[in-house]
Amino acid sequence: MTRLLPPLLLTALLLAAWEIACRTLQVPAYFLPPPSAVAVALVDRAPVLAASAAATFWMAMQALFAAALLGGGLALAVSLSRPAEQAVRPLAVALQVTPVVAIAPLVLIWTGLDHADRAVVALAAAVAFFPLFSGVLAGLKAADPDLERLFDLYGATPLQRLIRLRLPAALPFMLEGLRVASGLAVIGAVVAEFVSGSGATQGLAWRLLEAGNRLRTADMLAALALLMIMGLTLNGLVGALERAARQRTL
Repeated sequence: MTRLLPPLLLTALLLAAWEIACRTLQVPAYFLPPPSAVAVALVDRAPVLAASAAATFWMAMQALFAAALLGGGLALAVSLSRPAEQAVRPLAVALQVTPVVAIAPLVLIWTGLDHADRAVVALAAAVAFFPLFSGVLAGLKAADPDLERLFDLYGATPLQRLIRLRLPAALPFMLEGLRVASGLAVIGAVVAEFVSGSGATQGLAWRLLEAGNRLRTADMLAALALLMIMGLTLNGLVGALERAARQRTL
């Protein structure tokens, strides 16, 4: 409660100020509805928004799993060879700095227009890939040099060195990369659904577009609230996993 109370109080104060300002200044509802109107929209459209949130969450989780598998596996492979790392890292950085909106049409063509959900998952995985790759690679190289020399002294095999030294040392970096990637996976899923131009996925991004075209600002803010809750939930789950892992290693 001591950790949750300050942000909850600040959120309540901000919502109260928002409500008072909207009512006092008589702000048009299409421009900025008060929080009470957003709450009403959340209740009225709960079934539709819940189904869309579930679709977005499922695509984000698939993207996070794919990014963890590919990013972690690639980092593990290139960590064993300095030339391989030097060859792969620039390509990973190039993927990271390429805007998702630029490659979305290509990915949509490759996956098929009838499978927009696959395109969304692929694009979200591309967004979440680099933090996991970079975190795992940095962690695998963060082992204590004295312990590295000790393993050399005892003639440890590369597999023994990896399992008994480098993977335990890399765990905090992996979890931090996973924390960052979990938020990026949600962002990537929403952006990918926007740029895919298809309502087949019926995620929260589609609800945002639908509400925006009809000037239903309260519905848009309700969908945004669900996205924020989703991101906070994922972040909290990864944080709990990180704390559990740290306590176990102490």
